[in-house]
Amino acid sequence: MKYAFIHSERKHHYVRRLCSALNVSASGYYDWIGRPPSETQKTNQRLVTKIRCYHEASRQTYGSPRIQRDLLASGESVSRQRVARLMRAEQIQSKMAKRFVVTTNSKSTTAPAPDRLQRRFKTELKNEAWVSDTTFIRTRQGWLYLAVLMDLYSRQIIGWAMSSRNDSILVADALTMAIWRRGKLEGVIVHSDQGSTYASGSYRKLLQQNDLLCSMSRKGECHDNAVAESFFGSLKTELVDDEDYRTKDEAKQSIFEYIEVFYNRQRRHSYLGYVSPFEYERAHAHN
Repeated sequence: MKYAFIHSERKHHYVRRLCSALNVSASGYYDWIGRPPSETQKTNQRLVTKIRCYHEASRQTYGSPRIQRDLLASGESVSRQRVARLMRAEQIQSKMAKRFVVTTNSKSTTAPAPDRLQRRFKTELKNEAWVSDTTFIRTRQGWLYLAVLMDLYSRQIIGWAMSSRNDSILVADALTMAIWRRGKLEGVIVHSDQGSTYASGSYRKLLQQNDLLCSMSRKGECHDNAVAESFFGSLKTELVDDEDYRTKDEAKQSIFEYIEVFYNRQRRHSYLGYVSPFEYERAHAHN
């Protein structure tokens, strides 16, 4: 591996200096490059090629645990430690998730509903509890607001809406999509913060009309809705922070593709045993 590292860095540093730093001889390196590659080297080269492909396909967000799962799914037999070692040698790094930022000032609102969720973020069945939240996306045309509904069972985004206005229509549109996708249900806990959009009469009426149970975080307790906030952290780290959206329409298309194509159907979720939300629900369809 030392000679492989020297070979990969030879364009940026003197070979003899690299050899000295790694405590190997330059003659040994030149002997190494003159030999045909061993079976281990051939395997490593094949693995690195696949690692790069999977890393790019994940929008450069996957680390060694998720990359290893992709390799196993493709028929490779490889340990996580080996994947991590190859990624370090090739300087293939995942984007680091950032801590979420609180976007709602709940201290200035009154509590229209109790906290029915009580930070129970793990559910045994689909449609036991949904969580909702909103965030903002910067574009050159101004702010674009995004509201989402997530099923805690599979972490799948089942409803979303985007608008130039952060109002009750935005959150109602996201809820309407979730209801349309999941069908007629009764008794689902729908949890949010205490923002004015969620406390509005029109939003609460929509919940009541569909026999859904309104639940809201306690004042000043942003961690009561931590799972929804965590999704926004992933969205911004894995997509938005690297973009310079010229228009709101451009941002809408990009976020749509992230949610519906990448996050729901492709992205391996550590909480779900490194499968996507869609695959998790399909594998547990009997529930």
